[in-house]
Formats: sequence, structure tokens, C-alpha cells
Amino acid sequence: MAVLVGPLVLATLVGLVTFWPDGDLELTGPGLEVQRGTAEVTGFVPCRLVDGKEIEGCQAATVDVLSGTGKGSEQVAVLPYGEKAPQVDVGDRIIVSYAEQAPEGEQYSFQDFDRGPPLLLLTILFAVGVLALSRWRGIGALASLAYSLVLIVVFTLPAIMEGSSPLGVAVVTAAAIMLVTLYLSHGFTIRTTVAMLGTLVSLVVIGVIGWVFTRIGHFTGLVDEGSQYISGIAAQVDLRGLLLAGLVIGALGVLDDVTVTQTWAVWELADVDPDASARSLFVRAMRIGRSHAASTVNTLVLAYVGATLPLMLVFSALELPFGIAVSQEVVAQEVVRGLVGGLGILAAVPVTTAIAALVAGRLVRDRTADGPPSHRA
Repeated sequence: MAVLVGPLVLATLVGLVTFWPDGDLELTGPGLEVQRGTAEVTGFVPCRLVDGKEIEGCQAATVDVLSGTGKGSEQVAVLPYGEKAPQVDVGDRIIVSYAEQAPEGEQYSFQDFDRGPPLLLLTILFAVGVLALSRWRGIGALASLAYSLVLIVVFTLPAIMEGSSPLGVAVVTAAAIMLVTLYLSHGFTIRTTVAMLGTLVSLVVIGVIGWVFTRIGHFTGLVDEGSQYISGIAAQVDLRGLLLAGLVIGALGVLDDVTVTQTWAVWELADVDPDASARSLFVRAMRIGRSHAASTVNTLVLAYVGATLPLMLVFSALELPFGIAVSQEVVAQEVVRGLVGGLGILAAVPVTTAIAALVAGRLVRDRTADGPPSHRA
């Protein structure tokens, strides 16, 4: 195990050093001059007049700026108006954008609601639930989650923005996350190492299949406003590679679940029957793996389908044939994510089970042979 894991750790460190962003990125493009902050609505005021007339439906509010430009001051923010505009009330916390070049009285405008407080409360409830169920192991799980998010923010996103290969950055990110989170969540044990090796093989399968099908499918990556905006302010970003990067990182969490479950299942079977052969352990554990893989693949595909549901409604309203609707890149990329991720899961089950059966059977037999006579009997 050390011979296999040692090079992986070294390669991950080399990848982190190679792709680590230098912080010299300079972006130019529309919208970068706009600054954002938070504010609290304190009241409402009339909108400004245009040619002596008030704009029909226009709304404006006085706000106390809580962060960003003008922090601590009271300003007037233009609110969205129209039949489907969001309803803003006194006391609401909102996100405001500040455009210095805008006319006086229109420099601040409503961007969105500030959902920080409810999200923080939900995060606390989530953490309490994890700790209540998993206790001390839950601390490792939460630390793993925090580490993963920090790594993505500090390393992955800046490295891709600076023009590094998104797939290369994603692979290094996945390896760095995998090496730390699996051991933090499940302990420094041989079975954790087996699960990690199964995850690694599956990620390779996902990366290769994803690379092949994003090319023969002529994917461009320019399918949503976010991608189009990125191409305008950071032309060095490889959008097709970005699609692959999201595929690899998105599949990592599901793969961890599958490989850890399969490894633990093999170990439990070996503990119950120390004399079982590796073949017997593999066959019995695969019965568990088939059921687990079927439900996990279904969950993964439905998650990606749910992400495109509003768009599919549009296609339905336009009465597009199913084949044409699915061929649209914005839908097709979710299909590729779901199917390639599913293939990765299908590969993870037999690969992880085989490695675990070989290792667990030997370790359990050695431990039993070294035990007291009563144990051997």
C-alpha cells in the first residue's frame, strides 16, 4: 500500500506546486468595475424624475450600507420594478451593487437578497446533525468538508482563471481532496487506503471517457451566461476543459461514498468468515455493490436531470422532439456528466471490491492465525 500511495502523494504535491496560482491575474471586461456589498432597507423614497415625469413602477429605498463601498452610511438604492420583481420590505437585508460612474442617486442598486444569515443557520443545523449522528468521526467529516471548500477557493478557481489546464487542475484538486478527506473522515487505516485506490482508478476512468465524449460530441462549453461572461473577461480559460473539470470534481463525492461502502462491506464479511477466499469475498461483496451502484447511479443521473428541468420545460413548450432537445449542448452536457459519472461508479464497485477482497482476506487470516488458540478454534 505504501508503494502505491507514496507516488500518489508525491505526484499530488508536484501538481499543486506546478499549478499553484501566482496571483498576477488581471481581468478586463464589462461588469468588473461594479462593486458589491450588503445593506439593510430602512424605508422607501420616490424615484428620480425623467424629463419631469416619474418612471411608472419605479421604486427606490433608503438603505444602511453594512459592507462594501460606503459602509456605515445611508444611501438610496434603486429597486427592481415590474410585474415579477421581488418584493422588498423594510428590515430586509439585501446585496447592493455600486457603480461609481452612474448618475447621483443611482449609484446603488438592488442586486439580490442577502441570504447569509439563513444559510449560516442552516450550516449550523447541518453541523449539529453530523456531530449528533457521527460524534467524533463527524468532526473529521466537517473538517474534510471545510478543507475541500477552501482548497477549491484558494487553489482550483484561481489556477483555472490564470489559464492552467482545467482538467489538470481538477485532477490535482481531486487527488488532494481524496488524500486528506478520506483519512480525516475514516482514519489512517488500510481499508481507507483501499477505498482511496478504488476512487483513484474510477476518477481516471471518468477523466478518459469524459475527454473522449466532450470531443466527439463537439462540446464548446459556451452554454450559459456564466461561461459566456468568463470567456469575455478571461479569454485564457479553456471552457471545454472547464466542463471536464466540473465532471471530475462533481463525481468525487459520489465515488467516495461507493468505494468506502464497498471496502467496509468486504472487511465485515472477512471478519465474519476469516477463512473465506478472496474470490468468495469478492462474489459476496459484489451482491451488495450491485444494489448500491444501481441506487447511486439513479441518484446521480436524477440530480443532473433536475439541474436542467426549467430548460426542459422550455423545450417541452416549444414542442421540440426529444432527440433534438437532448442534443442541445446545455442539456447534452448534463447527460454526459450523468452517464460518465455513472460509468465511473460502475467501474468503482468491482475495482474497489477486488482490491479490498485481496487485502482484507489476507489481513484477517494473518490476524486470526496470530490470535490465541481459542480464537483460532
